[in-house]
Amino acid sequence: MSSISPAWVFLGGLALVVLGAELLLKSATRIANLLHISPIVIGLTVVAIGTSLPELAVGITAATEGKGALAVGNVAGANIMVLLLVLGLSAAIAPLPIHPHSLRLEVPAMIGAALALLIMSIDGQLTRTEGALLVLAAGFYTALIVQSSRRDRRAVAAEFIHEFANTPLPPQTQRRQSFIGHTVLLALAIALTIVGADWLVAGASALAQAFGVSDAVIGLSIVALGTSSPELITTVVATLRGDRDVAIGNLLGSGVYNILAILGAVMLAAPQPIDVSRELLLIDLPVAAAVALVCLPVLRSGHRISRLEGLGFVMAYLAYMGLLLLTRT
Repeated sequence: MSSISPAWVFLGGLALVVLGAELLLKSATRIANLLHISPIVIGLTVVAIGTSLPELAVGITAATEGKGALAVGNVAGANIMVLLLVLGLSAAIAPLPIHPHSLRLEVPAMIGAALALLIMSIDGQLTRTEGALLVLAAGFYTALIVQSSRRDRRAVAAEFIHEFANTPLPPQTQRRQSFIGHTVLLALAIALTIVGADWLVAGASALAQAFGVSDAVIGLSIVALGTSSPELITTVVATLRGDRDVAIGNLLGSGVYNILAILGAVMLAAPQPIDVSRELLLIDLPVAAAVALVCLPVLRSGHRISRLEGLGFVMAYLAYMGLLLLTRT
């Protein structure tokens, strides 16, 4: 693969990761549906974690190859992008209503996760013990969501069926064949995601060397943009068709899971503590925490994001990326 341009390796890996994650999400959801697992459980586990699979695959691959800074940069960059660019662009297209449930749980959890990551990084390292704490926090957060969602069981089930399970179950005689087929598809999706993540990390590291920048900068910029592209596309399309409730809920939830579950798992998988660079500690992680904090008063003002606020979010993201590229390349 050394004769192939790093850009093509990166793009090929990104395509495989996105395709693999999409296939994995659909096949896992379908298998769970065939097994008659509750739509609430599916929506809060398979779907919520599934949207962050690209970050998980890239993060674990990077960490096991000694490129932990890329993994941390990817998570921080993905959260900054989701909150500023994706939410901002969606609101700029049409004012974005925010469900009160998100203000009670998802947004405070996102702020807490961002601040916890910043505090853990103060000593310049992220350890397995800290990773275990993040994963435990992810489990506690999921339990809170499940408990809260029981109040809206019918609404959650209807949303899930509309978004992910609108295809009727096959007759009993065909279910076994369908189960086997989706299991094979699940295995293929996992393989695609693993291979794609390996290519993406290799291409990103080569690009970092070619442009003379750190792995963290690449993770904050093009890797974060690539792994978050499914959320960007899904949310914009949902906005254009006027059906955004599920997409926005998944966006806010993915911001929490990116830190607690994804980065926590990456820290557990890393063979040694992940070093946090001075720039990440003093600039990028504080920016990610500040963005989460700013979201709370904005979202509370009328329980929506106006077009003007959305444009402000987009401009803030462009300013951050401009500063990143001008000062660290």
